[in-house]
Amino acid sequence: MSMVDWFILASTLAFIVLYGVYKTRGKQTSEQYIKGGDARWWTVGLSVMATQASAITFLSTPGQAYTDGMEFVQFYFGLPIAVIIICVTFIPIYHKLKVYTAYEFLEKRFDVKTRSLASILFLIQRGLAAGITIYAPAIILSAVLNWELKYLNIVIGILVIIYTVSGGTKAVNVTQKQQMIVIMAGMVTAFVLIVTQLPDSVSFDNALTMAGNADKMKILDFDFSLDDRYNVWTALFGASFLMLSYFGTDQSQVQRYLSGKSVKQMRIGLLFNGLLKVPMQFFILMVGVMVFVFYQFNSTPLNFNPAAEKAVLESEYASDYKELQQAHTSILQEKQEKQIVYGKLLENGTSAESNLLSNELKDLRNTEELNREKARELITKADPSAETNDKDFVFINFILNHLPKGLIGLLLAVIISAAMSSTASELNALSSTTTIDIYKRFKGAGKDDDHFVTASKWFTLLWGIIAITFASIVSLFDNLIQLVNIIGSLFYGTILGIFLVAFYFKQIKGRAIFIAALISEAVVVACYLVDLADNGIKILPFLWLNPLGALLTIALALIIQTGWSDSSLKPQPILEDK
Repeated sequence: MSMVDWFILASTLAFIVLYGVYKTRGKQTSEQYIKGGDARWWTVGLSVMATQASAITFLSTPGQAYTDGMEFVQFYFGLPIAVIIICVTFIPIYHKLKVYTAYEFLEKRFDVKTRSLASILFLIQRGLAAGITIYAPAIILSAVLNWELKYLNIVIGILVIIYTVSGGTKAVNVTQKQQMIVIMAGMVTAFVLIVTQLPDSVSFDNALTMAGNADKMKILDFDFSLDDRYNVWTALFGASFLMLSYFGTDQSQVQRYLSGKSVKQMRIGLLFNGLLKVPMQFFILMVGVMVFVFYQFNSTPLNFNPAAEKAVLESEYASDYKELQQAHTSILQEKQEKQIVYGKLLENGTSAESNLLSNELKDLRNTEELNREKARELITKADPSAETNDKDFVFINFILNHLPKGLIGLLLAVIISAAMSSTASELNALSSTTTIDIYKRFKGAGKDDDHFVTASKWFTLLWGIIAITFASIVSLFDNLIQLVNIIGSLFYGTILGIFLVAFYFKQIKGRAIFIAALISEAVVVACYLVDLADNGIKILPFLWLNPLGALLTIALALIIQTGWSDSSLKPQPILEDK
């Protein structure tokens, strides 16, 4: 990295932190600190979007598209459905009850133990996710830039803690607007540069054709299969439940729109996110597809993870790996030559010859992948703990090796800003839930307002330390964006089931839903552990754990309540004017 890149990176991050502290200076009440309470719809919408769009989105998603194509965009098809339901049902109730957290509502509807269960499930899964949002950029930047991982975890964590502790929810909201501007400016710049660096004979239309011939442009898959993680049916059912729970019951998102000035501002902000999220993900995936096309004309490493390559080249398998590298170079040279000819044929509209050459290129890509698989096997032999899956390293490799000076710093600022924005929301939500649903509920008697502001700041610091600690011990997964969704899927279904019962099944009482939720969560975790055991038994892909948890919670609650004979447990109305 040049001095220009370092300056852009440091100044961008410093501006975000100092801006957040400056805009939220002065004394705040607990309502101002925890809820915010006066945000306009555009602030709400950008804050909701920035919370979900972590560094994982901008590192993993292009790599996902590079490897598997555009199919991942189907995962977000359930988002508009979830947003509409939340705007109609969830938001008016949260606003009318003037809750600080989503889980306060559950005590009003059921009882304190149900509220505590839901909040504890949230704290577990979001606490883990906060560590991953720090770890994701840190592990990749450390491998590529040769920076110390533990120091990166600490630096990213401390930057977030500074302004989140200082300004609470409002600080998170105001900084996320700046972060989203940096993020989108960086991604658009990267996309334009990728397209302009393609050979002169390759227009954008021809680049899309090349990507299509490599099976990267398939978007819709209507084949129903539980084994397929990403198809239309998985999105409309499995992912819809995940989105409904994430945006409707996860405090890191609920807190973003509870900061809205009115119900109207909350709804418009959430709808804004629902309408723009799918196009944004489509665009980020398209960046990954264009990186794939770019690398059809340019050299790539045998494995994009430099730490993995270093491990094998320093082992007894170094000579074998170098032979694979030589074979890789030969394959790339032949592929690049044919790709240039193929681009010219597409430009001239020669379909018969281009079809023949397209098949030859497919064969070369298959050969290249077989060679890469042999390389991964050698890496594993050299170091069983080394990460051979290099999807998450593809985009950062392009940034560091093919962008001009200055833009490298901008794109690194994008990655770290995204990590900061989502981590800040998570720490803010974890602190709010701990303060309101645990500390204030059980230990808050006789404490004044200033006490809870101070407590919330200390809990933010505590969760920040926990997140940094977890980030320092977690290991890289098959794909980071999938890891986050898996963690969510283990808990979101049960939490969503509790809320759906609260909203729509007035006859079900606190004891029944509490028992049903405990059983449901145990079943969901058991199903995942059976799948994880790799013993040949497969029950459900992780996205389907969301509807399983929600529907099982509802069904069990209905069964338990029907069999209950205690008539003294009369259900309370959802909305009650005190």
